[in-house]
Amino acid sequence: MRALINIDVPELNAATAFYVAAFGLEVTRRIGQDVVELSGLGANFYLLEKPEGSPALPGGRAPRSYVRHWTPVHLDLVVEDVEAARDRAIAAGATVERDVADVAYGRIAMLADPFGHGFCLIEFRGRGYDEPG
Repeated sequence: MRALINIDVPELNAATAFYVAAFGLEVTRRIGQDVVELSGLGANFYLLEKPEGSPALPGGRAPRSYVRHWTPVHLDLVVEDVEAARDRAIAAGATVERDVADVAYGRIAMLADPFGHGFCLIEFRGRGYDEPG
């Protein structure tokens, strides 16, 4: 079994530019007009172009919105240098929601991409999540 990460975006070219610049992902292929496959960070990411307001579920419920929103699923990206990763993401268009903070397991920054999706940058210390708190 393996996981594929799908991210709905309103504009494919802008999203591709963001994810390549912010996280160093590589474009590996384009699938039709509405999908770009990116590789890196040990996973495959699929950017799916879906218009603002289009139905997110069959039956027309829950229209897509690309304003900053909360979702119980988000990306945590483990980095070697949280400040450098934060700066790279900001330069690519991310916004900071919580700047770098020290936590028991290391350091964390919380950001959002230009399309409303939240993500965390984590620099582990020692044994990471197993570090005593």
